[in-house]
Amino acid sequence: MFERFTKGARAVVTGGVSHAEAAGAEKVSEEHLLLSLLDQDAGRGSFAVRALGLDDRRASVEASLERARRRGGLTSADEEALAGLGIDVSEIVARVEGVHGEGVLSAPAGNRRRRTGHRPFTDGAKGILTKSLRIALGRRDRFIGEEHLLLALTACPGVVADVLAEHGATYATVERALYGDGGDGRVRAS
Repeated sequence: MFERFTKGARAVVTGGVSHAEAAGAEKVSEEHLLLSLLDQDAGRGSFAVRALGLDDRRASVEASLERARRRGGLTSADEEALAGLGIDVSEIVARVEGVHGEGVLSAPAGNRRRRTGHRPFTDGAKGILTKSLRIALGRRDRFIGEEHLLLALTACPGVVADVLAEHGATYATVERALYGDGGDGRVRAS
């Protein structure tokens, strides 16, 4: 599938690997792909990022991702559902961190670090790559670009989609930034 990626989309994926390495993560996640996408300065994905003001709010996006990591990767919807059951996630996180240290829920498993070589992708990151292909095919685009990766990041439920939505980047707003009102007759990928 990687041969169908544009140069920009390949840069996002390889940049995601670099972000995972820098963070000491065992695997490349959706978050690493998002951070890499925010690093890009050319292409349609970068245009949408700028049009939605995400580049100006990168620090806020990163802070929201860190808050989600501190909650053990729970989405806002997960936290709200638990609150409906009378479970205060903030209180649980505070107690766990009080006993085991701050950031313990977001620390990589163990203290193992890979020296070099292949760094696998999480199931979620693989899902983003697959979804980006479906979106490109649905739009009848020949290649997968960074814009398809951005759309996939907003379309796949999880922490990254929640953080993007919190910052005004939903599937609909990204699609509008990229394609206008969508009146081009193309089929949307579901």
